[in-house]
Amino acid sequence: MLYFQVVILTATLMLVYYCEFTDIFSPSQQGFICNDPALSKPDPGPEQDSRVQPVILYSVVSGMPVVLISGVEVLIFLLQSHSSNLYDYEKIVVMWDCCYLNPMARRTSRFLGVYVFGLFTTDVFVSAGQLVTGSLAPYFLSVCQLNDSAVDCQDTVRFVWQSDACTGDPDDIMRARKTFPSKEAALSLYTAVYLAMYIMSCTRSFGTHLLGPFVSLSLVSLAVLTGINRVAENRNHWSDVLAGQAIGAGIAVFLVVFVVQYFKKRHASLPVSHSDAGTADTEEAAPQINHSVETRDKYILSQSPGSFTEVT
Repeated sequence: MLYFQVVILTATLMLVYYCEFTDIFSPSQQGFICNDPALSKPDPGPEQDSRVQPVILYSVVSGMPVVLISGVEVLIFLLQSHSSNLYDYEKIVVMWDCCYLNPMARRTSRFLGVYVFGLFTTDVFVSAGQLVTGSLAPYFLSVCQLNDSAVDCQDTVRFVWQSDACTGDPDDIMRARKTFPSKEAALSLYTAVYLAMYIMSCTRSFGTHLLGPFVSLSLVSLAVLTGINRVAENRNHWSDVLAGQAIGAGIAVFLVVFVVQYFKKRHASLPVSHSDAGTADTEEAAPQINHSVETRDKYILSQSPGSFTEVT
């Protein structure tokens, strides 16, 4: 089973690589209307000039879950090291019948593995949407730099579809054609929702009522502000941000509900020896035998002449 999981994760990672760092897939060429006010916003510049720079965003979505989930699992393990409530049967055989993985490491690797898979899946979904739609950014006309000799834009309602209509930097034009859905909004809200649901499920172990909601709402608020910042900087439309947030939140909720099942412990079926099985069968059958004897005694008692004892 572990082999198939590694294969699926590797295949997803390869899709991310081909979508992000190669030119194998290119966005569809969408036409536009001359002097469209929705596409005439000033060029905000490269992504490095944004308030939420890509290096910061990707560092947070990749590093914060590792630190947070690992720290919480270690803390839970230390607090409940003498209790079996949390880690009952949280063991898996790693190599034949000799090696067992620590329950804390088992939970941590499972939750982080599912998170990484969801992060790559979110990236693939968003990249596919950007390539299929080829939606234009609010600053598209600023980086397009219309070719006046090929396109007559004196008429503001003229629809332009020619491939040679733009004379600007090809990289900037390519970037302006990949905005729907917003990748930054999707990744940020995916991370926030996944971690928020994890925190809410684990804070019950600490007996606190406000810590979980406070941290969870803070993470979600920061993710929402990331999407709002994309619109404020004219890098995305509102529809781009809302679609990206819907994809990120939907994937996070799906994984938490159906894959890790609200981060509950996994009950593994432990092998039972023949002697244990016989003991279990004997113990299970004993109450039934006692119940049969009791019923028979009551029946005989009720049928005895001269007995006026009330049978209950």
